[in-house]
Amino acid sequence: MGIQLWGAFGGFQKKTGALVGRWLKGQNVITAIPHPSKKPPTEAQLNQRAKFRMLVSFLRPLSQLVKVGFKDAHVEKQSAWNAAYVYNYKRAITETGSVITMNYSKVVYSLGLLSPPFNAYAMTSAEEPGIIEFAWDAYAGNGAPTDMITAMIYSEPLDRFVILTNAAARSALTFNLPVPPDFSGQQVYCYLSFVSANGKSTSNSVYLGRVLVM
Repeated sequence: MGIQLWGAFGGFQKKTGALVGRWLKGQNVITAIPHPSKKPPTEAQLNQRAKFRMLVSFLRPLSQLVKVGFKDAHVEKQSAWNAAYVYNYKRAITETGSVITMNYSKVVYSLGLLSPPFNAYAMTSAEEPGIIEFAWDAYAGNGAPTDMITAMIYSEPLDRFVILTNAAARSALTFNLPVPPDFSGQQVYCYLSFVSANGKSTSNSVYLGRVLVM
């Protein structure tokens, strides 16, 4: 049943006959009910669906990071999440024949004008098990000492993230990230980015490579 909310000449929501109405990005959108195709999907269509599922599954836990990181990197009427999807779909999905994989070194969860972490690296030490040390140089460029670090790691076998925002100021030059005990022995992908102290500006996120959690 459709619901008429704006008078006889306004849009409507939900299903009415063969039409579906919804409110999308400030506009009334009315479309026909899609009819499922009886043709079997082609290999290209199957690959497209597989890539979609893979990327959506990866990005969904990063929704809050993407909301901040891509807030100034999307075009009009495009959400930050959609912009992140399009950006990573073009760069972070690798297709070799029928094999589709994520290229984690190309993953980006933030795009912005602040200078990113300069000469940054991540490392672990057997002397401090369960800790990943992040470090970067003092160069600020288009930024400030008060910019705050966001640290993220991802374990592919566990399919889990550890994310910490406002972890340390740019001026700190180093930060230790504690990780859960079940990450011990896992190779994890490491990333850093900056957000200004007022939350209005971001840097590109940078990939720092993989480290073995002790």
